[in-house]
Amino acid sequence: MPIERPSLVRPSPPVRPSLLKVLGVAFGLAMIVGNTIGVGILRTPGDIAAALPSSAWFIGAWVAGGVYALFGAMTMAELAVMIPKSGGQYVFVRRALGEYPAFVIGWTDWISSCSAIAATVIALGELGAQISPSLVGRESATAIVMTIVFTAANWIGVKSGDRTQQALSLMKVIALFAVAMACFTVPTAAASASQVIPKIPTGLAFVTALVFVFQNVLYTYDGWNGVTYFGAEMKDPGRQIPRAMAYGVIAVLVVYLALNAAFLHVLGMGELATDKFPAATAAHVVFGSAGEGIVRAVMVVTLLSSANAILMLTSRTPYAMSEDGLLPRFISRVNVGGTPHYSLAASAAVVIAFVVSGTFQTVIAISAFFFVMQYAATFLSLFVLRRREPDTPRAYRAWGYPWIPGLVLFGALAFIAGNFIADRDNSIRAVAVLVASYPLYLVAKRLLRS
Repeated sequence: MPIERPSLVRPSPPVRPSLLKVLGVAFGLAMIVGNTIGVGILRTPGDIAAALPSSAWFIGAWVAGGVYALFGAMTMAELAVMIPKSGGQYVFVRRALGEYPAFVIGWTDWISSCSAIAATVIALGELGAQISPSLVGRESATAIVMTIVFTAANWIGVKSGDRTQQALSLMKVIALFAVAMACFTVPTAAASASQVIPKIPTGLAFVTALVFVFQNVLYTYDGWNGVTYFGAEMKDPGRQIPRAMAYGVIAVLVVYLALNAAFLHVLGMGELATDKFPAATAAHVVFGSAGEGIVRAVMVVTLLSSANAILMLTSRTPYAMSEDGLLPRFISRVNVGGTPHYSLAASAAVVIAFVVSGTFQTVIAISAFFFVMQYAATFLSLFVLRRREPDTPRAYRAWGYPWIPGLVLFGALAFIAGNFIADRDNSIRAVAVLVASYPLYLVAKRLLRS
């Protein structure tokens, strides 16, 4: 009788879960809308009108800001399609400019985004206290609970995060459009007939006002790059990423124009130019005493959508840095639902630390410099890769290269210069952080790769 010998074939090691390619254009559109439209659009119009009190200039500034955002999106879309990885701008800069610049972009993006989430959930806590007296004094606790809820929704899996974001973004757009349409039911005569319209500045004062306006408008449009953090999770990145970015920016532009036209219709330029919160004033004109509650409800929906979007994309940056050995390897692990859960948990922990300590306000103060720096590095990466890798397949190419990409790069560099002029103290602090980042990079690389 023959003797059976043990098999020499070793069992294959278990396959570790990875990111899932399950996202589409609807998700990308929802991510851009959720990440871009915040409560700033309910407040910023008054400041814009005060600086340029002319209906043509006022509406024109919002159109110009939307066009610039669209040009930026269509420029960055080439990189997102060419390098379909999850991780956002860190991924593009690493390919084009090297590991250290990518390290700077990655960790400043992560920390700045965590501080933005903290500010958003704190605002939710404050709104909750205004709506329900039982929450007064518990704003921070409410913010922490909201962070945990969104973390849990995304922990389940990327499909759960996708559904949550689509639902919240749709609610946001419906709510904002409802407010805008309601404003047009009120005759223009509802605005004060005795209002005095300030004169538009001239000379150097006009140039200064123009710079101020475009800074505020473009900050309000910031967030259009949200879908680029999910390149490895899009089902067909070559087609879906450019479409999502174009549709997303156009949707934001339409919402912004509708709201600003509505505020102008109800309040008139004179009153709009003196109002720090035109959405509340317009709602009071349209809805009477119920207007304040309606604006609060709209703000809640807007903040919920923003918080989920930013938390979802923020978790992709540590994931990508861990994949490249710039953070501990376990950070890049993915659960069966396709979520980088350790990266998500780390992001939520930083958000909660910011909420408890209140230090998010300090980080936000210097984050404007970082965000613009990240855009400038990304746009520069396009030029570097076009020159260094001319034969690399590009399923999508940026509009009007090199002129349109050059325009958005120039705009980002001009914004960096503008930040130094307008907020020199925080810009200097941001530069100091950048200087301190190099020894941190060397230590991280040595410890993690030893």
